[in-house]
Formats: sequence, structure tokens, C-alpha cells
Amino acid sequence: MCCTRVHADTKGTGMTSNTPHPGMGFKEFVGLVAALMAVNAIAIDSMLPALSQIGNALGVTDANERQWIITAYMLGFGGTQIIYGTLTDRFGRKPVLLWGLAGYIIFTLAIAASHSFGALLAGRVLQGVAAASTRVVSVSVVRDCYSGRLMARVMSLALIVFIGVPVFAPSAGQLILLFAPWQGIFLALGGFGFFVLLWVWLRLPETLHAEDRKPIAFHTVTQTFGFILSTRISMAYTLASTMIFGAMLGFINSAQQLFTDVFHAGRIFPIIFALIATFIAISSLLNARLVDKIGMRKLSHGALLAFIAIAGVHLVIAMSGQDTIWTFSILQSGMMLCLGLMMGNFGAIAMEPLGHVAGSAASVQGFVSTVGAALLGFLVGQSFNGTDFPLVLGFVVLGLAALGVVLFAEGGRLFQPHNEVVEAAYDHF
Repeated sequence: MCCTRVHADTKGTGMTSNTPHPGMGFKEFVGLVAALMAVNAIAIDSMLPALSQIGNALGVTDANERQWIITAYMLGFGGTQIIYGTLTDRFGRKPVLLWGLAGYIIFTLAIAASHSFGALLAGRVLQGVAAASTRVVSVSVVRDCYSGRLMARVMSLALIVFIGVPVFAPSAGQLILLFAPWQGIFLALGGFGFFVLLWVWLRLPETLHAEDRKPIAFHTVTQTFGFILSTRISMAYTLASTMIFGAMLGFINSAQQLFTDVFHAGRIFPIIFALIATFIAISSLLNARLVDKIGMRKLSHGALLAFIAIAGVHLVIAMSGQDTIWTFSILQSGMMLCLGLMMGNFGAIAMEPLGHVAGSAASVQGFVSTVGAALLGFLVGQSFNGTDFPLVLGFVVLGLAALGVVLFAEGGRLFQPHNEVVEAAYDHF
């Protein structure tokens, strides 16, 4: 069975014969997409409470060096997404996803058995390589079935569950550490991966039409990638997502050090981190409700300007040396609220003109945004000097950079709704 790209019963009361994902209701479809996204998120955030224990067990004394546990995964996750797009456009979404999830489980269990920091990092890279399939396929499947504001709504609803993972993942990781060593976290990740694999295998139909499958040919691949990379709206919003995601990864990389070394609140780190992450879930829910009425551009552009303003206020406070755990948490929550109104919409705008090459587009965009964000986040994290100034400065700089590329994409104008399919499909560099 394949996707017909006809709207589903979004109230969840039943499916028509023209459902875009036969055999699945709208709510289950959103839930599965969210679970695929969560495979990646939980592999990042559940690690945070265990970084010190892993470092001590494997002989890593430099706290900044422990950040490689996050960055190694992100580089593997981002670096191979460009391959998965071509594979999914040739062989279909479901088989590639099943193989990716199987690899994720195997490499996750291998990490739990590692006895050196180098082996752990190698396993993290391979774990990210396998998990990359979940990102490319989830975006491709959504684009196979929906477009425009409804696609943004689906992504926002999925992001509510996806963002819920960072809320609970550090606490879950901390809970596991109360009863088991750090390897227990990886065993739990493998179990979750197996659950998602079964869900995909039993419930997800193939959403790529047989006639849309593309042979793997060098000329075809380069032509497709050339079209994607030259579509101004698509790549500009991909770069904007990269900047914002990079800022978020900078926070994740240095969060444990900030709460432990700067604010001396290591014991309540999972709780504060969860409260901050909750605001992304709240804003994603708001976006899902408002995007049909207000539009992707108005919501995301306004959120970007607010993000920069809050980061600017935070920078002034950080420079004065008056930042506390409470001012930091309140201002960080405000920026996360803005982030939730940007990411889903930026992604939907970037994908809109590329529906006929959704798999390749998802892989190219995923490669650019994830690798770029991982490097930017690592740069911000490695700048940690015992204060929160480098992190907050990173938020300001990356927010302004995102604004610059959005203005470039929109010809210097913000808040201007228009038909992305008609205009952006022919809008090249």
C-alpha cells in the first residue's frame, strides 16, 4: 500500500478510503512519526546525567572532552543522512527504515559492551549512522502524505511528543543510574529501538508510489541534489534551522557543566532541564493549533525575532555577572518557547517546494542541518570557561545569523505569506 496524499481524518474518528496512510489513523500516524524522532532525541538527552560516570569509568578527566559523547553521535547521525535519501527514493521508505532500526539496536548494544572511550565513541558514531534513517524517513513519509500548513501541523504535533523526550530523558537516565551502571542506559535505548522497529514493521504502510521510485544513477543523483541545493527557499530555511539547532546543541553539550560548575545545582539538573524543555513542547502544541490560522511565516518569523531579543537581554545579564539559576532558567525557557515555534515551520517551508524528491530533500537538508548544528554546538560547548557567557553569546550570534538567511530567502521581507509551491519551486540561486 502507498500514500495517496489525500488528507486524513484529522479528528481521529476514522479513516476514509482515500486515507494517505492506509490502515493507520491520523493519531497513530503522528505518534509513529514522533516515536521515530524520539529514537534520535533519547539517544542524546538520556546521556547527560551519565557523562561524568562514563568519563570516570573510561578514564576521561577533561569535562569538555566528555562532550564528544554527544558530538560523535551527532556527526554520525548527520553525516550519513545524505545517503539515506537516495536509498529511500529507490527502495522505498519502509525497508530502509527497518534496516536502519535494526542497525541502531545492534550498535547500541555494542556500546554497552565497550571498555574504552575510543570504542564507545566509535559505537556512538555508528549508532548515529543507523539512527539517521529515522530522521530521513519520518520527514519523507510526512511529505509523501501531506503538504503546506497541514504538513506543518503534522510536524508540530509529532514534535510535541518528540520534545517531550528531552523533558523526561535526563530524569529517566538518572533513574536508571540509581539501579544500574551507565551501560543500563544503552540497554534501555536498545529496548526502545526494538519497540519502534516492531511498530514500523506491523503498522506502517509503504508511502512511496511505485512510479515515483528513482534508480540509483550518478547522473540522476547529482541532478536531484543540484536541484535541491539550488532552491533558495529550501536551502535558506535549512541553514536557518541549522543555526537554531546549533544553539540548542550548544546548550545540551554544556548543560551539565553549567548546572554543576556555574550554578552549583547538579542535584536538580534533570528537573530544571525538564522544565526548560517543557516550553518547547508547549510552543509546538501552540504552533499546531495556530499555524492554519496565522501561517508558517508569521509564526516562525515572529518567534525568531523574539528569540534574538531574549538572547540579547540574557547576554547583558551574563556580562554583568548577575545571572543566577533562576534568571538563566527563565530566559532559557523563553528561548525554547520561541524555538518550538520555529523548527517545525522552518522544516515545512524548506520541504514545501521539493515534494517530488522528498527522500533526497530530507537527506540533504538533514545532512546540512545536523552536521552543521553538531559542529556549531560543539564549538559553543567547547567554549565553556566556567561561566555561561560563551553559551549566551552563541545564542545571540546564531540567532542573528538565522535572521540573515531568512531575510535573504524572503528578499528582505518578513511576515509575507505566499504560495511556497508556486514561487519557491522556481526560485533558485
